[in-house]
Amino acid sequence: MRPLLSELAGDAEIELLLGDSAQLAAMLRFEVALAEAEADAGLVSPVAAAAIAKSISSFEPDWDDLAAGMRRDGVIVPALVRQLRAALGEPHASALHLGATSQDVVDTALMLQLARVIPVLLERITALEAVLSGLVDRYGGRALMAHTRMQSALPFTVADKLRSWSDPLARHRSALSNLRPELLVVQLGGPVGDGSSFSGKREEVARGLAALLDLGLATPWHSTRDPIVMFGSRLAALTGSLGKIGADVALLAQTEVGAIALAEGGSSSAMPHKANPVRAELLVALSRHAAGLAGTLHHAVVHENERSGAAWTLEWLTLPPLVIVTGAALQHATGLLSGVTRMGDRA
Repeated sequence: MRPLLSELAGDAEIELLLGDSAQLAAMLRFEVALAEAEADAGLVSPVAAAAIAKSISSFEPDWDDLAAGMRRDGVIVPALVRQLRAALGEPHASALHLGATSQDVVDTALMLQLARVIPVLLERITALEAVLSGLVDRYGGRALMAHTRMQSALPFTVADKLRSWSDPLARHRSALSNLRPELLVVQLGGPVGDGSSFSGKREEVARGLAALLDLGLATPWHSTRDPIVMFGSRLAALTGSLGKIGADVALLAQTEVGAIALAEGGSSSAMPHKANPVRAELLVALSRHAAGLAGTLHHAVVHENERSGAAWTLEWLTLPPLVIVTGAALQHATGLLSGVTRMGDRA
């Protein structure tokens, strides 16, 4: 049973894409692609690469052992590699994971997961923009009182109000669409990030790995996390824009204002006449939650020397919830605005 709070802040589709099974599948893709790229570069034999791919295709993980490894090592890769090598057996076990380090596996797997998540977010932004366009068509020409500093200001139109909601979405969509070159890249640096464990062929192997995984090529970024933090900041900005929509709707829907009517509202246990703007309030709450997560994620930039277990773990604790909250906010925003039945000042 999913937690009740997930009905407000959860996102089943994105949670699945970021979950343990999805991460493991991405890690296994990395190991297969690494072996193939190393075979092409002459570091392992084609026979070994084929054996690795075949073994991984039927691999069944021991999740309890992976959990124990996570507790012991702070990352599941050492336990996973032991399981994979045991399943593969000799004479090819030593060819598996050759030259790579745990961070190469985890970081590249994350990029593979985000490569599936970002299109979902983009599709939802586009869907929300379509809803807003429909509101402009239906109500855009109607009069609406503008408010500055919470006071009545001058009249303008519903279209003017809606523009302040839609313009930021276009910017967020453009920014997310252009993330691939800097964010969705392979990680391949070896134990200390200098590539020396690949016998002078790191760049060749990395090019092959990137092509096989449909990711960009990059120099090792074990301790340089600014692209990930900037991605988190973009998500917080997007969720903040949705929070602005929620705040406006909650104000417009006040009984005394009545400048927007919603098809649905939350009920009260004590006041049956009320229709609370739950989704609007939720957008405000989620935007504030996302801002807090993004602020914490910024601390993950600070790596000590060539790798920080603390900063890396902090990234795991904050980035997935931030992505999930963003996805949830987009769904709630679309649901909220799809339920608008009237907009504009009362006649």
